Amino acid sequence: MIVRRGFLAGIAGLVLLAGCAGAGTQQGPNGEPLEPLTITTQSGEHRFHVEIADDEMERQRGLMHRDPLADDRGMLFEFPDVAERGFWMHNTPSPLDIIYIDPHGVIVSIAANAPPNSDAIIPSNGPAMGVLELRAGRAAEIGAKAGDKVRHPFFAE
Repeated sequence: MIVRRGFLAGIAGLVLLAGCAGAGTQQGPNGEPLEPLTITTQSGEHRFHVEIADDEMERQRGLMHRDPLADDRGMLFEFPDVAERGFWMHNTPSPLDIIYIDPHGVIVSIAANAPPNSDAIIPSNGPAMGVLELRAGRAAEIGAKAGDKVRHPFFAE
């Protein structure tokens, strides 16, 4: 009986410890973990917490039917290949900045203030492996432009 109580107390302690370990992790609106991402521009380093869309279903859903993003939030779409990309704003109620990024984290192009609920395709104008969506106007506020660097583990250094 004493061994069993000690074993159960140990398990309870591990569960409590595991719960505390995740307590500092930022979460998105659906409880998904947010990952840190930094954009370096001429004005300095700008930190964001991003949701990751790395499978086909997540990429198709994107930010559809969602509230506007906070200044420090975004969504990073990760693709398995480098290609010309095209995004639309179908069922996306808030305008966004769409930032196309090459495999090394270099910004290829920025589509600023993409209009909400539009089915018009917005091209990358160059090969991209990642696409970052931010609140409309945010890219201009931080001075982001083509050639600036995005740091996140998805991109090669």
